[in-house]
Amino acid sequence: MSVANTKTSAEHVRSAPGKSYGGALAIVTTLFFMWGSLTSLNDVLIPYAQHVFSLRLAASMLIQTAFFSAYFVFSIPSARIIDWIGYKKAIVVGLLTMVAACLAFYPAAKIPSFPFFLFALIVLATGITVLQVAANPYVAVLGKPQTASSRLNLTQAFNSLGTAVFPWIGAHVILGTTTSAVAQSTSSNADAIVKLYVYFFALALFLLAMGIGASRLPKIESAEHQLGEKVNDSLWKHPNLIFGAIGIFVYVGAEVAIGSSIANYLALPNIGGFASDVADPTTRYHQALSIAARYISLYWLGAMIGRFLGSAALQKIKPGLLLAIFSTVAASLVTISVLTAGHFALWTILSVGLFNSIMFPCIFTMGIAELGPLTGDGSGILNTAIVGGAVIPYLVGKVGDFMNRTYYPAMTQGETSWGQGIHYALILPVLCYLYILFFAVSGSKTNSERYGAAS
Repeated sequence: MSVANTKTSAEHVRSAPGKSYGGALAIVTTLFFMWGSLTSLNDVLIPYAQHVFSLRLAASMLIQTAFFSAYFVFSIPSARIIDWIGYKKAIVVGLLTMVAACLAFYPAAKIPSFPFFLFALIVLATGITVLQVAANPYVAVLGKPQTASSRLNLTQAFNSLGTAVFPWIGAHVILGTTTSAVAQSTSSNADAIVKLYVYFFALALFLLAMGIGASRLPKIESAEHQLGEKVNDSLWKHPNLIFGAIGIFVYVGAEVAIGSSIANYLALPNIGGFASDVADPTTRYHQALSIAARYISLYWLGAMIGRFLGSAALQKIKPGLLLAIFSTVAASLVTISVLTAGHFALWTILSVGLFNSIMFPCIFTMGIAELGPLTGDGSGILNTAIVGGAVIPYLVGKVGDFMNRTYYPAMTQGETSWGQGIHYALILPVLCYLYILFFAVSGSKTNSERYGAAS
């Protein structure tokens, strides 16, 4: 596909010796924190939906399917919106779209209606998509190219701060305590959803939109081309972008699949061993689930720590080398967890978050390397690939359901199974990490490296 008349989602910064862009980075970092917080709450909504709507694993994973499908549909249109109205106005539009989505959680929770939940999540993800398409390349080009991965890791670390804090808050507010989890009524569940999404997030996002609308952000130029301008290049001539898009697909899919499965996985009696003193299996499962959901924060906390450390490490280590090391360790940890049990399996699966940390920033910056004025178009392609978060978690859920029906048919409560299917289904993310290893070693090579080596 030759791209002749689209522009970048960011308006590249004019180089100015000695100039600091700390203020602009601080503003953009706030966006990373907010969309990280809302994205991570999906992991808490999954056990909530299983309880309220009596859903099986795969059906509850539709929460992630609905959310991440928006990236596939709206990433490239988001780049067009940014072409049309500009970078800052597009961010405000994205934030206001998220406000509307948070308000839509009110009827979804009060009815209650699972289709309404899915609709609200699609609208929410649409707003986040606009922010992602703009913010990621903006951070990547806001400074020296050599430290792009480091900067993006730093801002992603604050994204991970949101993903570490809000699953813990959501588990307490939405799922309740261990003593009240089973008795909690649908109306109580609905009130918790309204408090979190409508009263807190809708207001916070609205104030942030007003603040950014009144702020000044630096202009960017070197990665920009105007509407209608011809560019003598094509995205398809950059293999690092194509391989990078697949890398983003499998990375997001693996990360989200693990995060979405943690509550059900750790609630298994042979993994977390929570509420083991409760005799009734149904009561034990719900109490164990409410405890296990709090561990989601530890998974995302590892990603936050890894990104702060990775930001420093990437000042001295090439992104490809660090990505190769981290993907190898992540694949090994998941494999060990699947093949073991007890708290050893618990801590190995939670540790994967630490090694997920630098993957998105490294894949993204290596994917858009040497794209020049096609940088924004490449960003749209890479953000489209985030749809992996819609596909791979659902596949993990389907494999888990299949194994539960086949080997653990008696371990059910309503339509929700807590058999060992989810334990073994997590082997699928290992394949994702092995592809990322390939990208780090070979797929990420730019044209100058490929053709320079060939000559």
